[in-house]
Amino acid sequence: MLTLSGIKKRFGPTVALDGVALELRPGRVHALIGENGAGKTTLMNIAVGALVPDAGTMSLQGDRYAPASPLDARRAGVALIHQELSLCSHLTVAENILMGQEPTRRGLLDWDQCRRRAADVLEQFHHAELRPDRRVGDLPIAARQVVEICRAIVSNASVVLMDEPTSSLPRADVDRLFAMVRRLRSHGVSSVYISHFLEELREVAEDFTVLRDGRSVLSGELASTTDAELIAAMVGRSVEDVFPRRDRAAPGDVLLEVEHVAAPPAVSDASFAVRRGEVLGIAGLVGAGRTEMLRVLVGLDRAAAGRVRVRGAEIRTGAARPWEVLARGIGFLSEDRTHEGLTLRLSVADNITCTRYGSCARYGWIARSEQARQAEQQMRALGVRARGPAQPVRTLSGGNQQKVALARLRHQSADIWLLDEPTKGIDIGSKVQIYEAIGEAASEGKGIVMVSSYLPELFGMCDRLAVMSRGRLSPVRPIAEWTPERVLEAAIGS
Repeated sequence: MLTLSGIKKRFGPTVALDGVALELRPGRVHALIGENGAGKTTLMNIAVGALVPDAGTMSLQGDRYAPASPLDARRAGVALIHQELSLCSHLTVAENILMGQEPTRRGLLDWDQCRRRAADVLEQFHHAELRPDRRVGDLPIAARQVVEICRAIVSNASVVLMDEPTSSLPRADVDRLFAMVRRLRSHGVSSVYISHFLEELREVAEDFTVLRDGRSVLSGELASTTDAELIAAMVGRSVEDVFPRRDRAAPGDVLLEVEHVAAPPAVSDASFAVRRGEVLGIAGLVGAGRTEMLRVLVGLDRAAAGRVRVRGAEIRTGAARPWEVLARGIGFLSEDRTHEGLTLRLSVADNITCTRYGSCARYGWIARSEQARQAEQQMRALGVRARGPAQPVRTLSGGNQQKVALARLRHQSADIWLLDEPTKGIDIGSKVQIYEAIGEAASEGKGIVMVSSYLPELFGMCDRLAVMSRGRLSPVRPIAEWTPERVLEAAIGS
């Protein structure tokens, strides 16, 4: 259906792709696997005409294929679901879904047909807030992800390329997406599916290709290949112990106390305490209020009730500003690194040091050489792949951007880390580095609150766990007292 052969792409001195080959068969789902920075997204951008390869050839159904633009590719029957949402937030859901293929009548935009076509494809996801006339900027991230998916589906493409399509979706929408992929497959549509979750790939994909350092290193049928073989191909070594071994000594004094905090309608009642040297996990379904609770604690949202103490001193939950909270030693990692977690136009060094510029300033001016030295130190600690500290963050892969965001917390020297989905969109190799950094921080006596939708990492990393359900946080219990089944029961309020 789609063949890519000898694809090469270089960005200055960086070799992104070095002779990649991929063969997509009709009516099949092909998993594209690899660490962040392996070249997966670059390859997909070449396949849809967003980038021009330096060398190599492509063919679509046996004919030469060289799209000049994404619109050209879509007209040829190839559509891409982007990892980083490429939506126009000021436009409506219908306008985003049908962008570039708006129905017209007598030379004018046919709004009625536009809304009908958008409603037809939205119906498959059953989202109450997803109405054709709704402004995209007013939607939560999970709903925007659905809009991105619908935009690719409505084009009736014969080849659909999916770059981390479930990164912001709750499980119910993931199941609907998988059902839709199977339905497309039954109609002869071929798909390339990128995901870091191997169990997810096994649900929908038959074939696979592994990329490592810009090269295709392993291909075959997924059913006949073990996870260990896939991981070894991805990282160039076997990864037996994903979660770090650390000394789980008795935790120290209380760093953060939260008592009956409420921020309606998302958070109705949350109470917990975090001690030095412990990792406290917060589980729950997407939309349960976990993110909103962290935003209240860091001063981004206002609390209507409750008390918060940092090392015994109370902070004003209804009036504290984010910079006041940062000054108390609290660091925050947002789940939305693109819009909140990073300043994409600035350099790696500026992003790492921005919450503690004083460490590299003299007489009120930033000392660039000292800033670069401190940034390089954090980059080495987390394995950030970049040309150097002056490289703009927007040019890094998603996984390396996430590591830069975590490097900022390390540089800030915060005693309390509030982590919202810290490994979202991260490959297995990068996850290991993130987990090691979290484990090291706990061993150094920091208190860590980790919100995650991925149960294996909660059970692998956390000392204690609580579950958020419909805005209410359950009592905190030692991790040994929880099972995945009990977590799910608490999450759905059973």
